[in-house]
Amino acid sequence: MERNSQKIKIAVNGGIGFGAKLNSKQLVTISKYLGEDEELELTTFQQLYLEIHEDQKEEIIEEFHTVGLACYPVGNFVKSLRTCNFCKGEEEEGMPVAKELNRRVAGKPVPFTLKVAYTGCPVGCGEPLLSDIGIMKNRERYDLYVGGKAKGKDAEAGSLLKENLTPEELYHAVETVIEVYSRMGKKRETFHKFLKRIGKDNMNFTILFS
Repeated sequence: MERNSQKIKIAVNGGIGFGAKLNSKQLVTISKYLGEDEELELTTFQQLYLEIHEDQKEEIIEEFHTVGLACYPVGNFVKSLRTCNFCKGEEEEGMPVAKELNRRVAGKPVPFTLKVAYTGCPVGCGEPLLSDIGIMKNRERYDLYVGGKAKGKDAEAGSLLKENLTPEELYHAVETVIEVYSRMGKKRETFHKFLKRIGKDNMNFTILFS
């Protein structure tokens, strides 16, 4: 029987863990909502885009949550954290901090899609310097980079905004950066262009006195 409800797109992944991974139960659950002629889109944000019927949205998301899948809105929102393939264990690589940061910021509305990357050591496998906002764990502290741009002739690495942060200082700094961008960014203005416009020093000043 053909459904009359509109289809919407949602972003799905296996949650914040050791790289972008899905287990068999998660794959089977996703496949239930994929037609024979439909395709999954794998994005550079370590997410899968899946079209579902809007009137089933809540029950599908609840089912996805039961098998450990995380769901996010598609569009001009903060994406879920892009992570590296952590190699030394959850506590040592700061996985609890990554999970908490993702919980706080993923899905927040912004002027244009915002990519946040987290890596558990200075090797930087999660490519934090190529993301709008990048976090690199350095021993027991965290360094925050902003303004990375991975594409185009003007591609460039992000620059250090704050260093040697505690987890709470990191949460505050990242949330403040996103709040400033949400409030002051122009419609469809990328974070890279926004930061060039207002200046890194102004962003740093805002964080310092917020």
